[in-house]
Amino acid sequence: MKLKSKGLISLDINGTIYDYKLYQSLESLSRTKSQRQSAKELKISHTVFNRRLLKAEEKLGVKITQKVGNGTILTREGLDLLEEFQKYAVRIEKTASINIVGGHISSGLLETIKHPFNTNIYSSSDRDAFELAKRGAVDILTLDDPLIAYERDIDFTPIAYDYLVLISSPDCDEIKSINDLNGLNFVNVTGSAQRLAWNTLKHYDIEYNITHKVNSQFDAFKLVRNSSNLHCFLNASYFKGNELLKFDTRHVISLIKVNEDKPEVDEFINYLLNEGQEAIRNQGFTPIQ
Repeated sequence: MKLKSKGLISLDINGTIYDYKLYQSLESLSRTKSQRQSAKELKISHTVFNRRLLKAEEKLGVKITQKVGNGTILTREGLDLLEEFQKYAVRIEKTASINIVGGHISSGLLETIKHPFNTNIYSSSDRDAFELAKRGAVDILTLDDPLIAYERDIDFTPIAYDYLVLISSPDCDEIKSINDLNGLNFVNVTGSAQRLAWNTLKHYDIEYNITHKVNSQFDAFKLVRNSSNLHCFLNASYFKGNELLKFDTRHVISLIKVNEDKPEVDEFINYLLNEGQEAIRNQGFTPIQ
């Protein structure tokens, strides 16, 4: 089986990520038994090909290739490495469903949209979802906040806009200006777009205290509504609240195509960008189109 680029597919071995380029090299070398021929097949120089193998061997601490006469073959360790990658490739190629993992807001949006595709959608924090995507276990990664993509220079596809609203405990005084936020206590939601709110408060020299941390916006909402003197910034698409920082916290809900070789993935994304935009609007988001 000749493997192709799988986008974010990779393996985590002892904390080190090995991406598809290494496995392309191993797969080609297992067939050609020649570094020069494999380099030509992959359209890279022999020097780059050889450096790729040496770098992997240095990280792994084992030899994955060995010279035999005028050629090069994979060692037992190299063959085992290739087999692990092939397991991931086969897992994705054989599933008929589009497997999607992403942040609570973005994955929740996709779960509510009616469409003609067979999907499996899993909800997590953006960073936990990204770790799953790196292992090639899904076809599409969705992000509540594109920060992860920005940090790694990864292309993403915006499908909607959202912004943050201020949620306060029932007995708190009404917030009328940004200066009223000075000295207040807030709940932080890990991996959410709240960074935009914190950056805005810092820009205006507003002092604030983060007294609680949770992993879900829904947990944050319950905590704030059942407490006294607590506040939180949550997505306007799911929660009604004070729009004080509406324009400062506007951000995109986006997708990253992980599996490049499944036609249904492109079809699903095209659907969301066209016919699905009205359904996105109906769910409280601002459409891209």
